[in-house]
Amino acid sequence: MEAPNIGIIYASVDGHTKKICEHLQRILSQENMRTTLYSIDNFDAQVSDFHTLIIGASIRYGKHHKKILKFIAQNGTALNHIKTAFFSVNLVARNQDKNSPETNPYLIKFLKQTQWVPNSVEVFAGQLDYKSYSFLDRIMIQFIMKLTHGPTKSETAIDYTDWNKVKNFGLRIKEQLLKS
Repeated sequence: MEAPNIGIIYASVDGHTKKICEHLQRILSQENMRTTLYSIDNFDAQVSDFHTLIIGASIRYGKHHKKILKFIAQNGTALNHIKTAFFSVNLVARNQDKNSPETNPYLIKFLKQTQWVPNSVEVFAGQLDYKSYSFLDRIMIQFIMKLTHGPTKSETAIDYTDWNKVKNFGLRIKEQLLKS
């Protein structure tokens, strides 16, 4: 039996969501799953070409990437005819009380806004890298971090991502595929 065709689509501002998608792709490939990775900017296939689509989006200033929102709005019907998974990447998820799909305010808001019901959802804490941000982004993110009691200064990037959680998400998607 041929492995199901899995697409992984991401929207990433600073590259960390892409890094998570590449990790998911490696996990699924090691499990003999056939995957193709796309930036939302260069997705040129049809949703119906895939057995499963995994969509990942980061948060900036409290909102998911507008291209992901547009993609879901335009492809809602097609997405409901295949297996789907969605994950959100945000720094709020670094907090224990906001690091699950049931407790993360950005993921909850996103799912209500899109009225899309993926088969699997997850939330991952992102990376904080003040050195890579523009001046304005750095000031704004420092302000947000001050309000949320996070670090406002760091010379090195702080990766809050729980990579075991990413692995488990990939394996959970694989198990769902085997049941279908």
